[in-house]
Amino acid sequence: MDANSTPVKITSLELENVKRIRACTLTPNENGLTVIGGRNNQGKTSILDAIAWALGGERYRPSQPKRDGSVIPPRLHLKLSNGIVVERSGKNSDLKVTDPEGRRAGQQLLNDFVEQLALDLPKFLHSTDKEKATALLKVIGVEDKLVRLDQQESELYNDRLAIGRIADQKAKFAKEMPDYPNMPAEPVSVTALIQAQQEILARNGENQRKRHRRDELAAKEQLLAATAEQQRAQLAATEEALVQVRSDLETARRDALDLLDESTEELEESIRGAEEINRKVRANLDKEKAETDAADYRRQYETLTGQIEHLRQEREQLLESSPLPLPGLSVEKGLLTYQGQQWDNLSSSDQLKVATAIVRAVKPQCGFVLVDKLEQMDLDTMREFSAWAESEGLQVIATRVSTGGECSIIISDGYAEGTEEREQPAAPSWKAGVF
Repeated sequence: MDANSTPVKITSLELENVKRIRACTLTPNENGLTVIGGRNNQGKTSILDAIAWALGGERYRPSQPKRDGSVIPPRLHLKLSNGIVVERSGKNSDLKVTDPEGRRAGQQLLNDFVEQLALDLPKFLHSTDKEKATALLKVIGVEDKLVRLDQQESELYNDRLAIGRIADQKAKFAKEMPDYPNMPAEPVSVTALIQAQQEILARNGENQRKRHRRDELAAKEQLLAATAEQQRAQLAATEEALVQVRSDLETARRDALDLLDESTEELEESIRGAEEINRKVRANLDKEKAETDAADYRRQYETLTGQIEHLRQEREQLLESSPLPLPGLSVEKGLLTYQGQQWDNLSSSDQLKVATAIVRAVKPQCGFVLVDKLEQMDLDTMREFSAWAESEGLQVIATRVSTGGECSIIISDGYAEGTEEREQPAAPSWKAGVF
């Protein structure tokens, strides 16, 4: 029989002198729950440990496999739905695997269709949140793509966080900077002011030169007039010179008559205030640049936010389009979630449901899962869980501290009590995503 075509299940189990078990025969339900009940310390978990040892190999060998007080070595005999018979017996509890044609085989044949986590569900339950998420992603075949999307989202988130901080800093810096109204848009040119001042000083210097010329000519006129009085002999020449001087003097007087010196006081004041004006102008320009930078970084922040949202939508679509082993399962930020809750927020019963669903999906050819301590579920939840397992074609062999009618078999002091007449509660029909 091809082990990959139909999920392999346990059809029957016989145990003797294994841990707390004295003698026990079990025929599990093909699908749904088979509940091994009993009080504490009666041997319920010993049955699960024996199945794990029989199918999982030496790694599951109990530290003391033989029942305390027994002189007879342990004996285990399992039949599987694919026709394989698994036995352990004798002094060394050697493994014997026989295929449907009667040929001997070994542990490797069992490993082809037995999922280790199905034998050791606590290993999955106690794994890290990230390991649980990785197991789910491997099952649905989107691990690599989802890791890439999560990495891209993380990089964009970090970039957006850094840009957002810079934008906030720029905005805060701009807000704290002084603002001077009624200032020019550009700094005042001190050089231009000094040049204008020099031009006025030059014109004033020319005016002074003309006044000086006027005064010189006036003095000369007085001197010549006196000389004329003293030197009548040279009167002709002096008179001629006098006429010329008087003519020049008249011209000079006319030139100087309407002269008006320009004041440089305003420019001097502007020069003195130019640096303060420029300081305020630069402050305004710096404030404007800071506000522009803040707005630019805010736009970048919003762009990155849009990219992150796009990645998250792509991620959600990827998970929604993937065949999840249980409705409501997902992976958020690298962590496994169920119905929107992270693992540590799930009830113990929900954790068992999720773990069972994922472990079953890891190796579909393994059609059974061992579950210890099913008393974590109330009766209604347990019945719904059984209905779900039956609808999935999954065989669940579980223990429960109970002697009630929900138990398929009762273990008492290492023996299986007769349970053929026990009334089994009816299991409700299962609806996807509802337990």
